[in-house]
Amino acid sequence: MLIRFGTDGWRGVIAKDFTFDNLSMVAQATMDYLQTRGLAEKGLVIGYDRRFLSKSFAERVAEVAAGNGIPVRLTAGHVPTPALSWAVRESGAGGGIMITASHNPPEYNGFKVKESFGGSARPSTTRVLEEIVSGNIAAGRSVKEVELSDAVSGGRVAYFDAKADYCRQLARYVDLELIRDAAIPLLVDPMFGAGSGVFAGLLPGTVEIHAEENPGFGGVPPEPTPQHLAELSSLVKGGGYRAGLALDGDADRIGAVDENGDFFSSHMIFVVILRHLHQRRGMRGGVVKTVSTTRMVDLLCDRYGFELFETPIGFKHICELMLEHDILMGGEESGGLGVKGHIPERDGVLMGLLLLEAMAMTGKGLRQLLDDIMDEVGHFHYQRIDLPISNRAKERLIDQLSRGGVRCIASRKVARENFLDGFKYILADGSWLLVRPSGTEPVLRLYSEAESGEAVEELLRAGRELAGL
Repeated sequence: MLIRFGTDGWRGVIAKDFTFDNLSMVAQATMDYLQTRGLAEKGLVIGYDRRFLSKSFAERVAEVAAGNGIPVRLTAGHVPTPALSWAVRESGAGGGIMITASHNPPEYNGFKVKESFGGSARPSTTRVLEEIVSGNIAAGRSVKEVELSDAVSGGRVAYFDAKADYCRQLARYVDLELIRDAAIPLLVDPMFGAGSGVFAGLLPGTVEIHAEENPGFGGVPPEPTPQHLAELSSLVKGGGYRAGLALDGDADRIGAVDENGDFFSSHMIFVVILRHLHQRRGMRGGVVKTVSTTRMVDLLCDRYGFELFETPIGFKHICELMLEHDILMGGEESGGLGVKGHIPERDGVLMGLLLLEAMAMTGKGLRQLLDDIMDEVGHFHYQRIDLPISNRAKERLIDQLSRGGVRCIASRKVARENFLDGFKYILADGSWLLVRPSGTEPVLRLYSEAESGEAVEELLRAGRELAGL
């Protein structure tokens, strides 16, 4: 079995790739890593989401850790990923493991590694883990383990409540009393995931849908995208709610629906929170965005005098910069956003609370807050489409675009290129097109932003023509 860590952890189909045997090998490699880095004696924090067998997988990792003499704190129930990350940081643990496949379809599960700072494992760390797994397999190394019951009775594994400490941190970060006093009619869709009950616990009166445990996620991947939030949108439109918030399967990503019941994208969430942090809370620092994220972030940074960093897609790249620089906020197109003074990690729950805080302070809805920003920096429209493409056609396209030479797209002059992650063409009028072949699937992703929906569609059509699709 070849183990590869993706944008955040190792994931696979349950019973096909993600098996107890393969999990045990990855867990053993992780324990080897902690021991060689002098982190083992600081202990390991382990948590899990609501997916099929997640609890059992987490218990198996705890058995391997105990077998390697590493003390374990195991969550007493399912938890959001940011709660697990917070526990790692606050307890001073050597690291953490979160059993989750995040927003993937229900047949998947995954193994996320959290480093001692409370964020996702950096690329340099996951490369070493992959090497240790391969070396252990080649050497025929056995997995060390202790039965869970023996590990618990012997004090090697202790259960704890990760949600309580996490919620206390959230209460320190945002003004919950202000939000409660504003009495914003709120509807939350945790998408059957690990974030169920968190908003309702912090803000009494919050109404939740899809809060019960359902490992099949109702037949819909727990990813807060427009096509998956139709019910949330409909209920906000017809139910008198002022906002709808949605979380992915492990609650580290956010989606939203505005006061009109319309989808409120991560780009919109990013700029509304960035403006709120600076203008209403007086916070400063650098800003990080991935290459597929809205230009509105650039324009706000220009206005505020903030240094802007751009990274490849994947929050692990944002995390590295948050560790190295004074970063106020970082975010990506998929709904992963993180802020200063918390953990260098995505946190869907905290982002939702910051949106509510902005609403409470201004008395405005999400769309009104966004309109205020667009009145300052201009109005933008954004769209992404995923297209099937054969591996051979994908290789030809990569070879073609790597040579450069694209001078014009949809009758618009290319002002500059950005090949940091895929092939991004910034046009003279500020609009842009990103052509990004997937590195793991036969999929081509096209992203575009422009001054109107019609212009976006025109650029996406040009992108398809460029790719021959």
